[in-house]
Amino acid sequence: MNRTDRLYALVEELRACAPRRVSARELAARYEVSVRTIERDICALQQAGVPIFADVGRGGGYTLDKSRTLPPLNFTPAEAVAVAITLSRAGGSPYSRSARTALHKIVAAMSAADSASARELAERVRFMTPPDGADPAPTSVPAVLEEAMSARRVVRLRYVAADGAETERDVEPVAFTAVSLCWYLIGWCRLRDGARVFRIDRIRRAALLDEQAPERGFDEMTPPPTDYVVRPLELV
Repeated sequence: MNRTDRLYALVEELRACAPRRVSARELAARYEVSVRTIERDICALQQAGVPIFADVGRGGGYTLDKSRTLPPLNFTPAEAVAVAITLSRAGGSPYSRSARTALHKIVAAMSAADSASARELAERVRFMTPPDGADPAPTSVPAVLEEAMSARRVVRLRYVAADGAETERDVEPVAFTAVSLCWYLIGWCRLRDGARVFRIDRIRRAALLDEQAPERGFDEMTPPPTDYVVRPLELV
């Protein structure tokens, strides 16, 4: 059994046994590899975002949270590649890190044969990019801003305006928006007591505060330019 097949089999084995814990020794015997190989495989799956938990000591082992995993999927190889292409364009977005782990989960949940076919098909997709510096990559959104948005927490920003003036301000996050390759944070600025739009690449530092941000609708924020149309992200 090659490593790709074994990783897939490990996920399905832990899913079938959950919530019972399975030791590395049991898994090593089942797949005829060393305990160290199983430990490396489990670590790779965890880094890919698979929710596998470990208990050490006598009676310990690995278990998988079935409520946070996908069953074997009926994605065709072409559908998996289409998802991969879409997620690959998420660089610089607020959820670029989550896009990578989502793709890992999708591939890990596919059958071994479909996963291999998808990888072979993906090898025949190529992106063309200009030389370094000709088209700078979008600035990644700091993870603390993602957390502030998800948890609806006030965030303290050190921000540099277009004229170079640097200020510190507490902001209630409301939404992320993008224009071309540039991402912005829309929020209620307590320093200015009003809605403001902050360019991500001008945020020098961001710190999550303990305070919960009050509910504010997008309609309370600064209206977009008249030549732009605001379109919400759809999950259908």
